[in-house]
Amino acid sequence: MNANLVHPREVFEPALKHSAAGIMVAHNHPSGDPKPSEDDLEITKRLTEAGKMMGVEVVDHIIVTKNSFLSFKEEHLI
Repeated sequence: MNANLVHPREVFEPALKHSAAGIMVAHNHPSGDPKPSEDDLEITKRLTEAGKMMGVEVVDHIIVTKNSFLSFKEEHLI
């Protein structure tokens, strides 16, 4: 498997259930390259916009690899 479809309703369901003010999103890149793909950038944008409408901030999106990670917040991508 090299892709996974993410829908905002599934991502935010637990946050809304627990009245969270914010969420952090994370996923792995088995390739070892933490650079975000175009799909990663697009879903982060969609989640951020959806979160704003619901009052739930996307605090960060972390991409994890075996030896490194990338923070969208640290890279000013959020």
